[in-house]
Amino acid sequence: MYRALTRDIEVLVEPYYLEEQSDPDDSRYVWGYRIVISNHSGKPVRLTHRYWHITDQNGQVDEVSGPGVVGEQPRLDPGDTYEYSSGCPLDTPSGMMYGTYRMETDDGETFDVEIPAFSLDSPGMVRTLN
Repeated sequence: MYRALTRDIEVLVEPYYLEEQSDPDDSRYVWGYRIVISNHSGKPVRLTHRYWHITDQNGQVDEVSGPGVVGEQPRLDPGDTYEYSSGCPLDTPSGMMYGTYRMETDDGETFDVEIPAFSLDSPGMVRTLN
């Protein structure tokens, strides 16, 4: 589990490899990830936008942004938690992702919440540390 806390908004990420959707012989590797967002602040917030920075094993970068997550712009009152799952395909057996969520308070203030960097590693992959 990967964790980040920004202005009392907590983001937890749990990535997992989707073997049944992957085809290494065709250079297709797919991961799912589960996100849990918890509002530990004293103010309601709405998640209005997302930004992802995705890097594959070869350093190829893909940036994804847009409104909300999985078709929703969830509102989290103090103490609320929102959970969703999504996925990411890559052409390489490993990579990493990180990003931000844009949050908006009821009085119109906006701020970015960190999505922690997390690794996408195929099972059985041997990693070489430099």
